[in-house]
Amino acid sequence: MSVSIIIPTLNEAVSLPDTLKNLKQLSTAPLQVIVADAGSDDETCSVAEKYEATVLPDLPRGRAGQMNAGAAVARGDILCFLHADTVVPKDFVELTEQVLSDRGTALAGFISIMRGPGGVRRATTVHNFIKTWYAPLLFRPISFLRGCRLLFGDQVIICRRSDFEAIGGWDPAQVIMEEADFCLRMVRAGRGRVKQVPRKVWSSDRRVAEWGFWRANFTYLYVGLMWGFGANSRRLSERYEDVR
Repeated sequence: MSVSIIIPTLNEAVSLPDTLKNLKQLSTAPLQVIVADAGSDDETCSVAEKYEATVLPDLPRGRAGQMNAGAAVARGDILCFLHADTVVPKDFVELTEQVLSDRGTALAGFISIMRGPGGVRRATTVHNFIKTWYAPLLFRPISFLRGCRLLFGDQVIICRRSDFEAIGGWDPAQVIMEEADFCLRMVRAGRGRVKQVPRKVWSSDRRVAEWGFWRANFTYLYVGLMWGFGANSRRLSERYEDVR
């Protein structure tokens, strides 16, 4: 199976070089790296071109729509949706192929370790790990029993292109928690289970650094709870302003 990596971006010139350099150093190269950019006014697109990524410039803002645009030009059997501030292990392509060789798994993500100049944000990392399990168990128990786990973007999301197309891709109406919606629709469509793979990926702690520990974690919890009770995603997005 071949792997296409899709990175949605908006003003990511600071974080993107490390991510793209990391992809260049993988033990097996992906088929494609696609940067789906929403009209950045910094050097994001130039950085992507420097690292020989395929750039889709001037897309409408909205991560779900950007990822759909990237998927539309992807040629790989496997689609990988990667944040611009996240790095993956060296054997990532082989690992991805191995995980999705199991036809019972439709969608998978990894254990996200949140870190920055001060080290690993241990409490936030632990909470991000366990909410993959407790969020669907509490709020969507039937889907949980059918194999749904809720993944988030910093966990790196992988799926087969055939399954992605079968459920219509990402929902552009979901401006936040689009990953949770994606997981639920995949399971409800009978495509297979959602799996959290016991391997690490590393993401920036920039939101926690900008907001502070208590505000950041309270916001994560608030948004998750309100989503669980059915709050409108556009309303929730107002609590989750950009920190770039």
